[in-house]
Amino acid sequence: MCAMLNQDLHPELISRRGESTAWGLMLVVSLTIGLMYWRLGTVPGAAWIFFGLLVFAALSTSLGNWMDRKTVLRADGDGVSFVNGVRHVSFEWGDIQKVNVIPLRWGKSVQVIGDGAHFEFRTLGEVQYQGEVRGRLGFAEGEAILRHILKETGLTLSKEEKGRYYYSRE
Repeated sequence: MCAMLNQDLHPELISRRGESTAWGLMLVVSLTIGLMYWRLGTVPGAAWIFFGLLVFAALSTSLGNWMDRKTVLRADGDGVSFVNGVRHVSFEWGDIQKVNVIPLRWGKSVQVIGDGAHFEFRTLGEVQYQGEVRGRLGFAEGEAILRHILKETGLTLSKEEKGRYYYSRE
């Protein structure tokens, strides 16, 4: 039996420094636009486009961090469930039709696919800079989770292509 059975598993959480930086830059650009309008009476279109990109970046980063903090993956005797604040998917083992494993720069993306629903998680990846680990992302137990899903579903390798593995029912 798998040691992670009946446990709520959470991904590694990345630093929120990038989120703070994005919101800080957006605030600086907002003040700059306000100052330009006050002094010049107009604001160039490029400034509005830059402001829009910063708002999008800040919102996207905040949403991603919020979803990471809400993410829970749980496997039990009956199946697996995945929740991340936006998506809630539960599968009984027999409902899982495919599992795709795709290498990424940091870790692997594991896509779990059933009838009309799917979820995706990342195995552990370590971000290194000059030989030093600067961050970790994904599930520390990711490889064990993948092995457990494949064992419980009985899926077999149907195709391997350029380091990508596709498992299905045959």
